[in-house]
Amino acid sequence: MTQLEHIEAIEKHLRGAADTMRANSNYASNEYFLPVMGLVFFRHAYSRYLAVKDGIEANLPIRGVKTRGLTKEDFSRQSAIFLQPRAQFDHLGALPDSEYRARAINEEMESIEGDYDIVRSVLPKSEYQELDDDVLGQLLQTLNPDEMTKYTESLTQARDLLLPRLMNEEVAL
Repeated sequence: MTQLEHIEAIEKHLRGAADTMRANSNYASNEYFLPVMGLVFFRHAYSRYLAVKDGIEANLPIRGVKTRGLTKEDFSRQSAIFLQPRAQFDHLGALPDSEYRARAINEEMESIEGDYDIVRSVLPKSEYQELDDDVLGQLLQTLNPDEMTKYTESLTQARDLLLPRLMNEEVAL
């Protein structure tokens, strides 16, 4: 798949997220922009985390038979965000319907804020409380395909090019 094909595949998923919000929430496009962007940020952070994790693990120091654990600094050196196990996007996507997704999203966003002052109080959280749990489940599934995991650069480009257009209700999808 070429970079353009990756961007087109991601565009399809982002359009699906916008369609889900338009059809299943009381939010206007300017209101659902933040929740969708928050999840796209989170998805991108997770994709970047996965892209560098194996390389970091391969170079971790070993003392005796014990390998040092992953740290925030390891990921910062690779221009990535360290994500605690519960703060990884796959965890959200795998939540059963019995779990309250808005609370889980908030906890994961707070986990990132706890590790990175630069995003403290910037990430959307309260907006998820107002969304139906089924809508959040649909959004999480829409943003969790393979294209989002494997192609970090394509996701960045698609986000920058398409999200402003996708959030405009008047755009013909």
